[in-house]
Amino acid sequence: MSFGRLERRTEAPPMSEINVTPLVDVMLVLLVIFMLTAPLLTSAVRLDLPSADAPPAAAAPAPLTLALDAKGALFLNDRPVTSEQLRERLQDAARLNPETELQLRADQSLSYGKVVEVMALAQKAGLSRIGFVAQPVAR
Repeated sequence: MSFGRLERRTEAPPMSEINVTPLVDVMLVLLVIFMLTAPLLTSAVRLDLPSADAPPAAAAPAPLTLALDAKGALFLNDRPVTSEQLRERLQDAARLNPETELQLRADQSLSYGKVVEVMALAQKAGLSRIGFVAQPVAR
């Protein structure tokens, strides 16, 4: 009989990989739960709405476009106008709907004073909504 060492099994080395299977299972269960509950949250209250015989709500008025070129010439909706004609047309637009927007396009070489004169003319006519149109910067 020979006496010797008994064989010992070597221990398994530590695992260096993460087992993602349980994580994926949990995420899929959560996804199914959210997919089932999302439609229920959007239409929780069922209503039978009454009907009404009323005219539709007024649509927003079409904006007026006023352009000033480098020489100071005025163009209302791309048609040349004088200061007097512009004042009359702005007053007519304000009488029809005071919420009409005036979109102001002015050449960058034009003096600021001329732009302010046109803005004052529009405000005297009764239009208080003035929007400034600019060219977007190319990137």
